[in-house]
Amino acid sequence: MKRKIYNTLIKWKQEDAGRTAILIDGARRVGKSYIAEEFAKAEYKTYILIDFNRVPQEITDLFVHYLNDLDTFFLYLSNYYNVRLYEHESLIIFDEVQLFPRARAAIKYLVADGRYDYLETGSLMSIKKNVKDIVIPSEERHVKMYPLDFEEFLWAMDNNMLMDLIVKCFQDREPMSQALHRKAMDYFRQYMIVGGMPQAVETYIQSKDFDRVDRVKRDILELYRADILKHAEGYEMKIEQIFDDIPSQLQKHEKKFRFSSLKKEARFRNYEDAIFWLSDAMIVNICYRSTAPNIGLKLNMDRMTLKCYMADTGLLISHAFDENGIVSEEIYKKLLFDKLEVNKGMFVENIVAQMLVASGHKLYFYSNSSRTDASSRMEIDFLIAKSKICNRHNISPIEVKSGKNYTLTSLHKFCAKYDEQLHTPYVLHTGNLKEENGVTYLPLYMTPLL
Repeated sequence: MKRKIYNTLIKWKQEDAGRTAILIDGARRVGKSYIAEEFAKAEYKTYILIDFNRVPQEITDLFVHYLNDLDTFFLYLSNYYNVRLYEHESLIIFDEVQLFPRARAAIKYLVADGRYDYLETGSLMSIKKNVKDIVIPSEERHVKMYPLDFEEFLWAMDNNMLMDLIVKCFQDREPMSQALHRKAMDYFRQYMIVGGMPQAVETYIQSKDFDRVDRVKRDILELYRADILKHAEGYEMKIEQIFDDIPSQLQKHEKKFRFSSLKKEARFRNYEDAIFWLSDAMIVNICYRSTAPNIGLKLNMDRMTLKCYMADTGLLISHAFDENGIVSEEIYKKLLFDKLEVNKGMFVENIVAQMLVASGHKLYFYSNSSRTDASSRMEIDFLIAKSKICNRHNISPIEVKSGKNYTLTSLHKFCAKYDEQLHTPYVLHTGNLKEENGVTYLPLYMTPLL
């Protein structure tokens, strides 16, 4: 599948290869190994892929005994994999490098040697177990890989033109024609319920069978559970608790994560390591409360008040409807035709979070639950900052609406109270683009363009 990260790899090869290695960090099954090998095949004369999931000891021993003798190191490596290495024309891939941290530490010496280029893939790159006793190389350039974004999903569905039209309408602030708006929303709903995990998308394209798609997604969820038990030593129970509780927390009107629902009187500090583990594994997207909508949202971040979204909305749907072990075809069809009776707002808000993260945004929301001042009592789903900061008018509030009938009480309060900081207020909804009373209403499929 065509992925945008490929262009990032090309740019790295042209500008930084030889001076740095590139590390692709992403959740399991997001397509890291696939894109690394496709890049190697297309852009290099030869390549070696060392998969640390199943690497033999004679290869790991090379990193122990021969880093001071790289001629012998490369001689053994080349012969073991039966691949001739060419200076400046060969790539060596360290796949799932977190499983052997010593190889990651060796990047410093391998890059300095300068003969070949290096690409690493991995997940859980920051947890203590995977960086213990090593010096993280400064020669490592870090890029994150997410599930397919909406445009990549369109490419996978063999539609290479619709996003160009969506971009033009967004830039011109013109609504799509009704026929094309319906078509774009149809694609958007398919994207939301299938998700962006490459295996699920491929299964959907080949079969259009939601049962088969659901089985693929359940396999991925089980893989995540196995990873939690294997790698989260000491606090795997807490991670499982949070992971299992995500759908019920998002179902609530106020989607702030309540740790007390996991254990009576529990607080953020009791689950801080577990939240960090899930975020580092890129299984979830964490959205933090900003206490003041101003320049530098991170400076006003309340890290103990957060919302916890699944990194892939397709996985969230399979995770949420797990009573029978599989989401029935009927539920998928109701989601597809917008007829589901349950709170589909949780899925729509989750996919907006997913698309904002894929576009490079950190996630922040705003809430004030004042009991004394009704004009200050409000909750805004997301806040984003302008790309070019000035003295005033930098922050855009975003409200996400999944239905056709809704009110904007919090948004109006926010605009009145924070007029000095206000840039453009947005409502993301199922309808077409329009501008009304100072508010810009965008169809959900335009989220990536913010």
